This record gives sequence, structure tokens and C-alpha cells, in this order.
Amino acid sequence: MTYQEFLEYIYRRHSGNIKLGLERIEAILRELGNPQRRLAGVHIAGSNGKGSVCAMLEALALRCGYSTGFNSSPHLVDYLERFRLCGKNAKYEQIMELYLRHQQIFEQNQASFFETTTALAFELFAQEKINFSIFEVGLGGRLDGTNPFVPDVSVITSISYDHTKSLGDTLEKIAQEKAGIIKNGVPVVVGKMPANALAEIERVAAAKGSTVYRCGSEFSVSNISQDADGTSFDYRFAGGIEGRYTTNLLGKHQAFNAGCALTAFSLFEQKRKKTLDFDSLQKGLGAVNWQGRMQIVSKNPTILLDGAHNEEGVSSLVESLQEIFPKRKKVFVVSILKDKNLEKMYAKIASAAKSIVFCQNSNSRAAGGDLQKEVVAKFTKNYCYETTVPSALKKAKSLCEGDDLIVVCGSLYWVGEVLEFF
Repeated sequence: MTYQEFLEYIYRRHSGNIKLGLERIEAILRELGNPQRRLAGVHIAGSNGKGSVCAMLEALALRCGYSTGFNSSPHLVDYLERFRLCGKNAKYEQIMELYLRHQQIFEQNQASFFETTTALAFELFAQEKINFSIFEVGLGGRLDGTNPFVPDVSVITSISYDHTKSLGDTLEKIAQEKAGIIKNGVPVVVGKMPANALAEIERVAAAKGSTVYRCGSEFSVSNISQDADGTSFDYRFAGGIEGRYTTNLLGKHQAFNAGCALTAFSLFEQKRKKTLDFDSLQKGLGAVNWQGRMQIVSKNPTILLDGAHNEEGVSSLVESLQEIFPKRKKVFVVSILKDKNLEKMYAKIASAAKSIVFCQNSNSRAAGGDLQKEVVAKFTKNYCYETTVPSALKKAKSLCEGDDLIVVCGSLYWVGEVLEFF
């Protein structure tokens, strides 16, 4: 079976089995011998920033001598991105062999695509004897397929309105779902977020006897500066190494993500009574491998990709663009999913855009061209619709003058399609 045949098979066989809940994944893992119980590491949830925190944790752990397994979702270009071993995608032969070995278990339990992928990651990391595992929540937390993992540290990066049909229509409800990853006695690192969402997380943590490490309280991030090369900030945490750090990821929000990653990694090392080293931590943060986040993929004109996929993400993106490229006009190339708040996202994009080129991405949840046109027309007259990645980029380039900047955003799926084109 070729790699492409394998991918087509698992998509066809498992993509229609979506069902929120832990019963199936727990049954599958029992039949696999509960490989997740042989793993140590960090479990990360959040509306925004969780992928960046995962990538930062991977970089920190690798620099400090750990073998790492990083399970992320969604992938941008290649399915194998969901299985990173020591910073590199797993070989497809490894994943295909694991799947074929346990195919009967997946099919008898009617596993979804995400459950299949998550179970394969648990099994792969256990098989490879990984000593620092990183699991990114797919949706919410409480009922997510990654939740059978009992980590050394949990992280909740942020809370904002996202996936409201599945998670609830208030920040408190969304926070409660994401707080579902908190395990009895396991410390939880909490990023910058609204007070009502934080209160809900603190309530869940108290009930489970979990210590909360809050941004702005137990640890802090301040004096943030950024340029086209990265983001610098002062970090303070009594349990870690205080000082001024720089990450190669762009955007002020990445300073807060880095604060979460440094705190979680410090707690992981404390549990093992290991001594932290500033030089190693700084080198780790300076070499984070994470595509599609304020990523420049081309010049003349400059084309920047960012996975901003909800109101909070778009706001952070626009703020960063205005600080890093204050004098450059921006042409946005956008595609958004229909279950997002299109009005608030397009309002923010239009406030910073010279022009907007919008498309419908290939995901089944994509907002159609007519819907996006209806929304974007409320905020600007400078827009147009294109049907493909090449035509969208060609149109955006034709709209550029001088040192104008092209910004691709709206959905991780869309960013993945553009990355694949490049």
C-alpha cells in the first residue's frame, strides 16, 4: 500500500465516525494496553496559542536532552505532521505499520479519524520510549480524544469564543470544557485570559486538588518588544529562571505563549529535581519549529502566513502587523470556516487592509463565497473573490504597490493549502 493509498483509506474509513465523548477512545486504548499510561509530558488546551506552546515545549525539551513526541492537529500540509518525533515528522511506514497492526481494533470500535490518529500517537510514542510527550487538544478538552493522557503538567493557553456550537456560547462554558483536561493533583498553567474564564478554571482545579500557575500572578511576562526577527520579553517565575528571553516566533502574543511554555517546562523539571539552565532555555526558544504562525514564505512582495482563525487570533495578528510593519500597506488573502464569527473577524481584518481577496477553502466547514461576500461587503468596498490559491495570490500581487505586504489568514486549513502551494 502506498502512502497516498493509506491516507485515502483512513480518511474514507474513519472520517464519518465523529462523536464527542471518551467511551470509544478509552475502549481502543484498553485494547492497545493503555500506551498513554507509559508516557510523561504536557497536555495543552486553549482557544488560541496551544500549537505554539506545544512547539515551544518541544524546542525546550529537545535542547535540554529529552526525546520528544509531539501530537498536533490539524496538520497544515502533511498528515505526518501530527506525529513529530524529536522535531521531525514520523516516517509513513511507521504509522502505516502501526495502523495495519491494530486495524481491527479501530474498525470494530468505529473509531473516528481523530480517535484513530490520537491512539496511533499514544502507541507510537510509547513504542519509541519517548520521555517527553506533548499532546495538543483537538477540540475543547473534557471530551477530547487526547484526554485519557495523564500528564505531569496541564496548560490552558487562552479562552475566547470558538467552536461555540460544541463548547457553549459563554466564556464560562468554554472554560469549563477546556478545564476538563485538568487531572487530580496535576498542576495547571493558565495563560492570559478574561477573569470570568479564569474563575471557572480555578473552580475546576480546586475541586481536583490541582495547583494553578496564572499568568500575571505566579508567573509574569512584561516589557515585550518585537521586530521582523522575533519577540523579546522579560519573564518572572519563582520556580524557573527569570530573565529576558527571545523567541523566533513573531507577535506579542507569542511572548505570553512562551511564558506558559517556560512555566510548564520548569514544573516538569522540578518534578524530576533537575536544574534549569538559562542558556539552554534561550536557545530552545530561539529555534522553535512551527509553520504557519506569522511565517514569511516569500519576498518581493513579502507574503506572510498566519493561522489566525477566530476573533482573538485575528486581533493579535493585526496588532502585531501594525507594530512590526507600521508603514506598509496590507493586502489580505482570507478564507474562514462558516462556524466562526465572520463579522467580527472581517471587521478587524478590514480595519487594517488595503484590499481583501477572499476564497472558499477545501474544508467541509468552509464558508462559501456568497456568505463571505455578504459579510466583507459590510466593512470595505475593496474586495474580490477568487476560487483557487494560485489565482488568489496572483490577484493579491496585482494589488500590491511598492513594499505592500500580503497577509494570508482566516483558517489553519487555508494556511495549509497556501503552504502546500509554496
